[in-house]
Amino acid sequence: MSLRVGLGYDIHALGADRPLVLGGVTVDGPGLLGHSDADVVAHAVADALLGAAGLPDLGTIFPAADEQYRDADSLDLLRRVVERVGTAGWSVTNVDVVVSAEAPRLAPHVATMAANLGAAVDGPVNVKAKRGEGVGTVGRGEAIAAWAVALLQTPEVTEAR
Repeated sequence: MSLRVGLGYDIHALGADRPLVLGGVTVDGPGLLGHSDADVVAHAVADALLGAAGLPDLGTIFPAADEQYRDADSLDLLRRVVERVGTAGWSVTNVDVVVSAEAPRLAPHVATMAANLGAAVDGPVNVKAKRGEGVGTVGRGEAIAAWAVALLQTPEVTEAR
């Protein structure tokens, strides 16, 4: 198989006394609860890449029980995931992300998120912002969630293009 698709998802509750970081962008608003910087966008992308490569999930590789990852920069963790994916023989073709938050308004930040993530994965990344429309924990403004789909390819596909 020369192409593989992976799906990633993450959700974190709002309310931490720290900056809100999404896709490597610091956004006005309360921070997310979590062991690392709780960047749900970077986490969803990492799990999509890991899934496509057939590797363990982000929490298995960088466990919350390990203090060395407390407040870790999730873009740094994502770059380490990309190294693992490369070692497994895969490269990123593209990544598509949806981030959902009732507030703050994320649309002004999606281009910077996409650029940050694209640099981290060394490939094209598209980011879309959506609202929870009052439904569930995201819609009530209690959490922020993200979904990502990643397409990986082997070098043979890259050479054929």
